[in-house]
Amino acid sequence: MIAAAPMISVAEARAALLQLVTPTEIETVPLAEAAGRVLARPVVARRDQPPFDASAMDGYAVNAAEVEHHAMFKVIGESAAGHGYAGRVGAGQAVRIFTGAPVPEGASHVVIQEDVTRKGDLITLASPPDGATNIRPRGGDFAVGQVVEAPHLLGPADVALLAAMNIADVPVHRRPVVALMSTGDELVMPGETPGPDQIIVSNTFGLKAMLEAHGAEVRVLPIARDTKSSLRQAFDFAGDVDLLVTIGGASVGDHDLVAAVAQELGLERSFYKVAMRPGKPLMAGRFRRSAMVGLPGNPVSAMVCGRIFVVSMVRALLGLSPDVDAISQAPLAIALSENGPRAHYMRAFWSGGGLQPFDSQDSSLLSVLARAEALILRPPHAPAAQPGDTVDYLTL
Repeated sequence: MIAAAPMISVAEARAALLQLVTPTEIETVPLAEAAGRVLARPVVARRDQPPFDASAMDGYAVNAAEVEHHAMFKVIGESAAGHGYAGRVGAGQAVRIFTGAPVPEGASHVVIQEDVTRKGDLITLASPPDGATNIRPRGGDFAVGQVVEAPHLLGPADVALLAAMNIADVPVHRRPVVALMSTGDELVMPGETPGPDQIIVSNTFGLKAMLEAHGAEVRVLPIARDTKSSLRQAFDFAGDVDLLVTIGGASVGDHDLVAAVAQELGLERSFYKVAMRPGKPLMAGRFRRSAMVGLPGNPVSAMVCGRIFVVSMVRALLGLSPDVDAISQAPLAIALSENGPRAHYMRAFWSGGGLQPFDSQDSSLLSVLARAEALILRPPHAPAAQPGDTVDYLTL
């Protein structure tokens, strides 16, 4: 049996959990596989962008000093993207130029084609100049030596930037491997036919989606039954992972054996209970070579604890700040009574410019969580609040 232990605060639990993990090692991946990965080392641009003065418009490249209304120029050649004009633009001369093409030597202004009339090889500026050169200067986007700092989660725009910088291989943190182990005689997998006293396992798949969205590689283990032998087998099956997450069996009932078996197998427990709801029976520690978190079995408790704690651990493993987003503030849409001794994470929705908690906050109601847009954060012993009072919240 697990000895009684005092509850710790959410902040203390987060700090203890983050001490269990360190960033994963660095690996190199092709640029085409870098999206969604975390840049582990700074990378440096290998070329200027654009690599030359480039035309921003279709038109004619001329000397800026000669640009005035009704001025005439002789067209001596053409500059297109990938095929620049090799000569020099002299006095009274122009080169037909297209967007993205190199501006030829001697030219310092591009007259857009709509402002020109042309007869044969002669053009006339039909409109007064507006002051814009219509030239993108060399290195105007970035220059050789410009640094993309790390750590940084690489999105589509980042991948495009690295490509333009001529970076073909990218140093990233290895995706942390997370094993999810659901426990309980009452559980069966989706698609199976449950017995009269059984339910479909749901937490595992919600957590898998959540953690994969934050960069983890997730392994779903077979359901462990409520026997010590089944749990021992499941722990052995988990193997060498960065983070082992058990779901259910972390309470103190006669059938809640996870903590006891884990300790028999070498768990160095960090803490056992957190002063929060939903999610009080939250266990954590180091198990063999892995960090371990034992989540409560109630579906909402598991998902909320996953959002508050496990996502932060995955981000820390990736070398990122553990905070997914900053806590925000918003007005309440309805009145709330005073809070008890545990931090309360209330599922809520937007109503009339404020946040309104759902009437039922039962930790078994996944349908409420699925409709929720935010979690209102009420600290322990928070006083009663009135409509319009400001509350902290996290976006879901």
